[in-house]
Amino acid sequence: MPSKTIDHAFTATSLTSAATDPTFAGALSFMRRRFTKDLAGVDAVVWGIPFDAATSNRPGARFGPQAIRRASAIFDNDPQYPFDRDLFADLAVVDYGDCLLDYGNHQDTPEAIEGQAKAILDAGAFLLTLGGDHFVTWPLLKAHAALHGPMALVQFDAHQDTWFDDNRRIDHGSFVARAVRDGIIDPAHSVQIGIRTHAPEDFGIRLVHGHALEEMTATEVSRLILDHVGGRPAYLTFDIDCLDPAFAPGTGTPVAGGPSSAKILSVMQRLGDLDIRGADVVEVAPAYDHADVTAIAAATVAMYMLGLRAGRKGAR
Repeated sequence: MPSKTIDHAFTATSLTSAATDPTFAGALSFMRRRFTKDLAGVDAVVWGIPFDAATSNRPGARFGPQAIRRASAIFDNDPQYPFDRDLFADLAVVDYGDCLLDYGNHQDTPEAIEGQAKAILDAGAFLLTLGGDHFVTWPLLKAHAALHGPMALVQFDAHQDTWFDDNRRIDHGSFVARAVRDGIIDPAHSVQIGIRTHAPEDFGIRLVHGHALEEMTATEVSRLILDHVGGRPAYLTFDIDCLDPAFAPGTGTPVAGGPSSAKILSVMQRLGDLDIRGADVVEVAPAYDHADVTAIAAATVAMYMLGLRAGRKGAR
């Protein structure tokens, strides 16, 4: 195998070079992308935030970035389905490693995440974040809004995350309420898909409840999202508990009655016209997973996010 290499995350000679690592071996960066803090010439960054101190039920999402990276090894050098292309032929993507946090001073966590995210965004890269619990989206939204202004939030989730917030809480269930009040997101053009719980307020955000989602086709769901957001800059956040626990058991707050991974991926495939400025996949808690089914779903969602980004770049 003279043309083969291993540990592509360290041995890659180009940011757009294809990996040849065996699926079962090699350094486990996300989709074998180069591990680096050098952002020169980088189009997109994959970054982990191993934080789960804001969970209201089962902890463990701090191990989410590791699990998602490991699961992403199943994506070999073939053209990525359903995009039918090597996503990295023209899109230079790196794995930036993880956010540095002090586990003993959670009050410093929001500022630490926002500051480190800002450094990535200031380099001109698109940021795809692997959580962590859903609180991490709050400082990520702040960092993105500082650059792009108020954004439309496209949230795949079983929960609205609009519970009471005193602006000091470290809570994964209230970040949307805070983002609306602080003008970080535009609620009139934001949408939440897969909601299967009740919260006191919706703040004018468009809701697609679980029972309604079950009756809609993927084309209908994607059209609703695109029409509601329009041409506005959007932030895409995917809580893995949007999926039914049959497809994502490894999460902190599972809710029955959700969609299949196949249906939601079909929806995502159709979001190519969405102007996504940032994205995250959160709430993967591998201690409750089985055969990596949740991690595989999350890694696939993240790959689709990069696929949408690659498609927009290729269209320019």
